[in-house]
Amino acid sequence: MSDSLPLSALQHLLFCERQCALIHVERLWEENRFTAEGRVLHEKVDEGRGESRPGVRITRSLQLRSEALGLHGVADVVELHRRPDGGWQPFPVEYKRGKPKAHDADLVQLCAQAMCLEEGFGVPVTEGALFYGQTRRRLDVLFDEGLRELTRRTAARLHELIESGKTPRAVREKKCEACSLLEVCLPDAMSRPRGAAEWNSRQFDEILAESTARPAP
Repeated sequence: MSDSLPLSALQHLLFCERQCALIHVERLWEENRFTAEGRVLHEKVDEGRGESRPGVRITRSLQLRSEALGLHGVADVVELHRRPDGGWQPFPVEYKRGKPKAHDADLVQLCAQAMCLEEGFGVPVTEGALFYGQTRRRLDVLFDEGLRELTRRTAARLHELIESGKTPRAVREKKCEACSLLEVCLPDAMSRPRGAAEWNSRQFDEILAESTARPAP
């Protein structure tokens, strides 16, 4: 396994493996409105102070690490709830600028945080929450075995991709419009046939199709 990788790369990977490789293999980055809004939201969360109230402590920008997953990162907020035995129960809260998504990237990122906390605190972490800036609501998340297995598989695939040092070929999709690396990735150009052989093959296919469709004299 490669050295410890950023926990945030899990989300890049699940959004698009090419985007993930551009960022973490080729070290490329561009910002757009969506990434800027997300950065500002996280900066506001990070600037807040820790809080305490009866039975609860709130920590911000908590450093995380998992040897099992080979990941490291920072938790936006971790609530520590007092347990009946006097110990503290971690409850991670991740802040996102938009709204709940159709894919599992946010869930996997939060679950990875929980698994890091389990290694650090030595206690099971079964629940957490995602706070979305657009809806201004929390989405409670249960870290069941299905989500944990997806998180482990995603972390393994992340290490595999980074260790390969290869950037997957671009495939144009609807989600490309929201990607800050669109002008770097160039999915439209990359989707065209490459090289003279591919161009010749395409031309031959078109000529053959025309001749087949032409009525016999």
